[in-house]
Amino acid sequence: MNKEVLSLIFLFQIYGQSFCRNGTRPNIVMVMSDAFDGRLTFDPGSKVVKLPYVNYLRELGTTFLNAYTNSPICCPSRAAMWSGQFVHLTQSWNNYKCLDANATTWMDLLEENGYVTKSMGKLDYTSGSHSVSNRVEAWTRDVQFLLRQEGRPVTQLVGNTSTVRIMRKDWENTDKAAQWIHQRAASSHQPFALYLGLNLPHPYKTESLGPTAGGSTFLTSPYWLKKVSSELITVPKWLPVDAMHPVDFYSTFTKNCSGVFTVEEIKSIRAFYYAMCAEADAMLGQVISALRETGLLNNTVVIFTADHGEMAMEHRQFYKMSMFEGSSHVPLMIMGPGLMSGLQVNQLVSLVDLYPTVLDIAGVAAVGNLSGHSLLPLKSKARVFSKKQHPDWVLSEYHGCNVNASTYMLRSGRWKYIAYADGLTVPPQLFDVTLDKEELHNVVLTFPDVQAHLDKLLRGIVNYPEVSKHVHLYNRIAFGAWRHSVGTNYSQVIANLRWHVDWQKDAFAYERAIDKWLDGSL
Repeated sequence: MNKEVLSLIFLFQIYGQSFCRNGTRPNIVMVMSDAFDGRLTFDPGSKVVKLPYVNYLRELGTTFLNAYTNSPICCPSRAAMWSGQFVHLTQSWNNYKCLDANATTWMDLLEENGYVTKSMGKLDYTSGSHSVSNRVEAWTRDVQFLLRQEGRPVTQLVGNTSTVRIMRKDWENTDKAAQWIHQRAASSHQPFALYLGLNLPHPYKTESLGPTAGGSTFLTSPYWLKKVSSELITVPKWLPVDAMHPVDFYSTFTKNCSGVFTVEEIKSIRAFYYAMCAEADAMLGQVISALRETGLLNNTVVIFTADHGEMAMEHRQFYKMSMFEGSSHVPLMIMGPGLMSGLQVNQLVSLVDLYPTVLDIAGVAAVGNLSGHSLLPLKSKARVFSKKQHPDWVLSEYHGCNVNASTYMLRSGRWKYIAYADGLTVPPQLFDVTLDKEELHNVVLTFPDVQAHLDKLLRGIVNYPEVSKHVHLYNRIAFGAWRHSVGTNYSQVIANLRWHVDWQKDAFAYERAIDKWLDGSL
């Protein structure tokens, strides 16, 4: 651990002893990265790459070992975090359909209650964003046609051992956040709340595939690769293709991962991804350093999390959009005055819990019916935790592209239960994540009583067959309206949704399959 981090730990131990210094409400700073695997924030995952500021938060704050996204894709996940509600309650079905622009967030409530607020960087929780291809692929996921939607995952090395700032937009926003912290320290004693959204370590757009390409390039410099312990990079085990769950195979195929990958390719993708995580960690560090330099660190609650994880070639996939651990397990670390240091919490939690937690930190009453629960009782020195305050399960759901059925994941105890669609037409999956950490053994037929219990629990939380039916209807209506809006240019637009050769070759057949789907033939 470097000297700067050690000095930060020393200073925090001296000054960070009370929840609110001098009786004032604490400042709140949240850094939310994109696609950061939560398993890197604790052992053994934390050993594969040097993340000094994540380690700093782990030593002086609370690390939630079982934190999950409520939807493993950017916009719906963030909608859940900002609203405190499950995605089926806000109908945040995909990257295009999320919260209304006027939805009340926890940041709005902080501002109404005397906080100076500032949001910077990637927000991505309201409707209307992301590419046309992304939304069309989500709307037409029920079409009985396999088409490679993403570019094949690749790596790209840039710069040299001195090249530090790769994701320039993130660094610009991080610089602005640090400057804003300095300005707040000089101008006002009013408590503040700062949100910084990062793009890293999300893969970069693959430029060679044209302007409609998705993010399939893992890009970094030798500077960051040096932070990765290559000897600790594991090569994930894969099921044979014919043994894969049908939904997982659909995801693998549409993500362009069904071909042959060498061991060297897989290890390279994983190494580059870890290096990108190291760069994101440095941005977190710059924010923490700004708080230290201004004397604000000892009265600031710092939260680090992510919208979802990254598969990084586990289960023959990259990207997110999966309920497997690499995609659904997120970092959640909280440090601040009055909160316990070095605590690791096993309680199952999720991003909807951040809304009531932030309000609890600020002493602001929550408004409306929230899906989440405050995490303060789990980590505060001054409070006693009761299991009645937080359920012993978490819910995640997915309704977007690269997955051809609405998906519902319930984590409870040692089990991960995944149900699909109406609960009948697509077989469920059940994993014992304590014994089967790689999630390679679906034991749903071995433990029918467990499956029945968890399915009943899941249906008590969300009537998932009805939600799936609603999403199916939404997809048809939304696609039909979009198709009407493009008029005579429809065929050309479909053909140009993606520029890679597989799409261009099959675009006409895809269009015909869509026609049959709309006509009700499929």
